[in-house]
Amino acid sequence: MTLAPVENLPAEQDDVTDALMRAVTVEFQQFMSWDGEDRQLVFPRDHPLLGGPECLVTGCDKVVFHTKDHGLCVGCAKRLKASGQSFEEFVSTVKRHWRSIGVADCRVPECGRPSKTSRVGLCSAHLGQKKSLGLPVEEFICHPSVKALPGFGPCEVASCPRSRDGHSRRYCMAHYQRRLLEISKGSTLDEETWRLTTPAIAQAGRVSLLGLPDRVVAEILFGLQERVAAGIRHKDHHIRPFCDLLRTRQVGSLAELDLSGLGRMNAALAKGFLKHVMRWGMSPETERHKDTWDGAAFGMTGYLHFEKISQPWLRRAAQDWAVDDAPRRRGTNPRGAMQTQINCIVRLSDSLRLNRPDQGTDPRRLGRDDIVAFLNRMRYLVQRGEVAAARHVVDVRHLRRMLSRMRSLGLTQPGQPLHGLSEQFTLRPEDIPDDPEDTDAGRDLPLEVMRQLCDHLDTLGAGDPQARTAVELLMDTGRRPDEICKLPFDCLERDGDGEPVLVYDNRKAFRNGRRLPIAKATAALVVEQQQCVRDRFPKAPAKDLVLMPSPVANPHGTKSLTASWLGDRHRGWVDSLPDFLVPIVVEVAGARVTKMLPFDKAKIFPYAYRHTYAQRHADAGVPVDALRILMDHRQLDTTQRYYRVSEKRQREAVDRVTAMQFDRRGNRVWRQAKAVLDAEHARRAIGETQVPYGTCTEPSNVAAGGQDCPVRFRCVGCSHFRTDVSYLPDLEAYLADLLRNRERLAAFTDADDWAKGEATPSDDEISRVRRLVKRVREELGDLTDEDRAQIQQAVTVVRGTRAGAVSLGMPTVRQPRPDLRLGRTS
Repeated sequence: MTLAPVENLPAEQDDVTDALMRAVTVEFQQFMSWDGEDRQLVFPRDHPLLGGPECLVTGCDKVVFHTKDHGLCVGCAKRLKASGQSFEEFVSTVKRHWRSIGVADCRVPECGRPSKTSRVGLCSAHLGQKKSLGLPVEEFICHPSVKALPGFGPCEVASCPRSRDGHSRRYCMAHYQRRLLEISKGSTLDEETWRLTTPAIAQAGRVSLLGLPDRVVAEILFGLQERVAAGIRHKDHHIRPFCDLLRTRQVGSLAELDLSGLGRMNAALAKGFLKHVMRWGMSPETERHKDTWDGAAFGMTGYLHFEKISQPWLRRAAQDWAVDDAPRRRGTNPRGAMQTQINCIVRLSDSLRLNRPDQGTDPRRLGRDDIVAFLNRMRYLVQRGEVAAARHVVDVRHLRRMLSRMRSLGLTQPGQPLHGLSEQFTLRPEDIPDDPEDTDAGRDLPLEVMRQLCDHLDTLGAGDPQARTAVELLMDTGRRPDEICKLPFDCLERDGDGEPVLVYDNRKAFRNGRRLPIAKATAALVVEQQQCVRDRFPKAPAKDLVLMPSPVANPHGTKSLTASWLGDRHRGWVDSLPDFLVPIVVEVAGARVTKMLPFDKAKIFPYAYRHTYAQRHADAGVPVDALRILMDHRQLDTTQRYYRVSEKRQREAVDRVTAMQFDRRGNRVWRQAKAVLDAEHARRAIGETQVPYGTCTEPSNVAAGGQDCPVRFRCVGCSHFRTDVSYLPDLEAYLADLLRNRERLAAFTDADDWAKGEATPSDDEISRVRRLVKRVREELGDLTDEDRAQIQQAVTVVRGTRAGAVSLGMPTVRQPRPDLRLGRTS
């Protein structure tokens, strides 16, 4: 079958090709040694994106692309592996003597014929004349009888830049031999098609664009220019087969190329080049009437999809809303938030299509009934589990705001998409469902899960050390994933006391230069990462570098990791780990027992470390206002959502610690009967008040909030006093204070005996507190290791939910700041 060549359009009919070529800068053309006549792309070897260092083996001119090969090209790396030699011995002794690839001109001045061999450098005619004269090459080319010869013309293969080898041959020597070989193998391809589609002879660092239509050449040049500017690396041995594919398909434009069945690299190049070609000359006005928008026209990445909105009038209204909404969006890439709201319109469109006889195509016929039908459908989807309850609330709220905004934009005016839409087609405030009750304890990870994650960090670091560093920083600092990924190179500073401080940008709230105190071990992580970055980019200025440089399209170290990249690496790592077993209370045959069950790995994601950080500090007693500053929140309510303990979790913890409740004499007072559980929970809520080292059940004191007690400061001597295992640290600290104060007063000589006697703690009080501490410790000692661990976890929950320490106006000793960094291997 004969393949017809693609014809170039006349210049006056092909404005796009001419405009694309004008968009290719002169600097880029010179950079690639581009000439419009010979159409050869020459990849500069010293460029970080287009070239690479030469192989270390003597005589090998191949380019090294992989650092894992230690300065050897792929071929020499394979030879080293097969040789059994050491790297130093192989490089110093092995020489590569391969035939050269490429054709040089005859060395006789102005001779138009190619040389026969690269070693001699003379064409066939001059080589025969040299033999007859018997002269060396240098003397031969200067001999008066040696004349320049005219060439035979170019090779007739469309892609070949070489000259023909003789009068009787239509091709260069290489293509002539290739054609003979294919015929000998039974090729049935006619010669004309073969000339149009056969590739050029491959030569390292060069790619021929001969034989391609002008439009395709312009698209490749412009796309390559833009992708290099974006920091994407290209290799000549990838571009060359892509051009050969285009030549084989004989397409007139990249848009005509069928991507189905293409290899991964060819498909990626086709999409990449075409993306930049399509974006050339693009603007919001060229995109706003399409069903799918390229976000680049609006300063965003990705695409906005409107194609699922069935009704044309509703689709156009949604597009008009998006045009108005896009410039007012905050954040580096608001496309996701906008698409979420567009999806609310999609749900409304589905409801109209399913519930109306005309499928909602006429806005003048819509009314309140259609809104009610939409609300009922949303409840139906929630009941079926297709839509989450929280998403139901958010979607209805978004849709109400969007419909109101569309009306305020004048879209109901004549000539606009919502013209004739009834005022009844709107959502009222009472249509918005109540927020679902949050029964989850934030999204923090249990301590057992965090310990197991830390134990397996080595497996993450083995595959990607930078990903491990990023995950460790997430665990230690509680910052958002995007904030860690975008850290600048010089993000580590010292405060006035010489302690390390992490400097980061709160991109969500547009608050730059935030300062977070960090542990010294965390600072060491940053220093180690800085050294790795400096080793990778030794010549780049530190002010331009980032701490977490992207591994792709980043020749100068100025491009940061993305949160999605880190999320993908983190998800793959978590899924590869064994199950995380955590103690969970379940009911078996009417009894509550604890079993070690697998933790849901879907709940382990980078942002969960931020919730875990907040919960860890809340459990350590950090006040909520201080925690708000640590979390860099503007409002206290936001911080409380990060570590608020659910009723279910708190109830289980109360059950455990109250089971080990003691009176003032150290006697167990917990009733084991299940019937009093609910009463105990109610009493803890309204029937008792918090006092030092326990609780008080005296009604008058409870009503007064702990401020109406005649024996204040001496709770351990009152019959209304109760304590439990969660107060053990407080009791131990109180006992230590009593003993310390007694010793200090005994050594104090500048006070009267009556003053010292009243200030000195009594032996009865010390004995009572010591007995309480001993009794609680004995009860803990009688438990199994598993029960003791569960009690300790419950104590952490209960202590974290208390309203705060009770102050009786007594002086306190400032405790050192706890080190809350999870221990793990370095």
